[in-house]
Amino acid sequence: MKILVIQTAFPGDAILTMPLIQEIKRIYNSAQVDVVCIPSTSIIFRTSSYVNEVIEFDKRNKHRGFSGLIKFANYIKSKEYDKIYSPHRSARSAVLTFLSKPKESYSFDKSSLNFLYKNKIKYESDWHEVRRNLSLLGKNYSDESWKILPELSLSDVKKEVVDAKIKVVDQKKIIAVAPGSVWATKRYPINYFKVISEELIQNGYKIVIIGGKEDKELANEISVDNKEIINFCGELNFIESIYLLTKSILLISNDSAPTHLAMCADIPVLTIYCSTVPKFGFYPYNSGSRVISYDNLECKPCGIHGYNKCPERHFNCGHYLKPERVLDEINSILMERYSMHN
Repeated sequence: MKILVIQTAFPGDAILTMPLIQEIKRIYNSAQVDVVCIPSTSIIFRTSSYVNEVIEFDKRNKHRGFSGLIKFANYIKSKEYDKIYSPHRSARSAVLTFLSKPKESYSFDKSSLNFLYKNKIKYESDWHEVRRNLSLLGKNYSDESWKILPELSLSDVKKEVVDAKIKVVDQKKIIAVAPGSVWATKRYPINYFKVISEELIQNGYKIVIIGGKEDKELANEISVDNKEIINFCGELNFIESIYLLTKSILLISNDSAPTHLAMCADIPVLTIYCSTVPKFGFYPYNSGSRVISYDNLECKPCGIHGYNKCPERHFNCGHYLKPERVLDEINSILMERYSMHN
């Protein structure tokens, strides 16, 4: 059997698709499981032992436009897949699936152009994204059984790159901070991150900052006055960042992709929600992880993804969530972690 999973969304969505892929491989043990993804997330799927082939769909360049989509769909069609699963709900994914002519296709009833799929599964808006994706398999995953952690192999990581920078650090004392997000209204105020980082350093912890090259400037604002902070933004890929997290005792992150990297590393993460809310289904679900949010606002949530600017022009969802409250939650997580390991 040949099975294809189409996931051409952001890195966080790619990671949250891994439990679905793992379950497909568990159910159809001898099947060939391939993935269609965008170039920027291909490293995630290539690091999975459950994926046979990663096929890059370069929708911004090589496969841009309808003619590019047709050409790519013809290539996928030539591979003759028995089943195609598309957790990504875009119109492009629907057209690609339809033109690929699989024997069976699966997506959600809320997907764009959902009539192009042979099987439509109810999209449960109050479920976690992982559980929603697993529902495409037509099986009942209970309140606990859906909590399957994404598995990525770290065997090919250039571990010496990370180890060299943290070799002088007590590895039991590293706390990672991820201040970035594609959406500005998802970003906890950078001056608050700075206050939190400085307080943790005073308490004996080492702070490392992770993120993409686009987050470098944000990270510099946190680390500019403190040589105790290591800024890894733009220096590590997704898999190297996961390896760094395995060396850390906690991640502090916005509602963004790094939260899901912590799931791969299986370390506690405190996810800070500004304009969004956990009920959208992208919260951390491994042991020891928590979320924190200031919810007493009529304007929150203002959107599932967030905005480049606060629609109300005040960003109270971020400003009202004071660093003292976040620090209290961090200390509670750390106390719980230490009590479990002592």
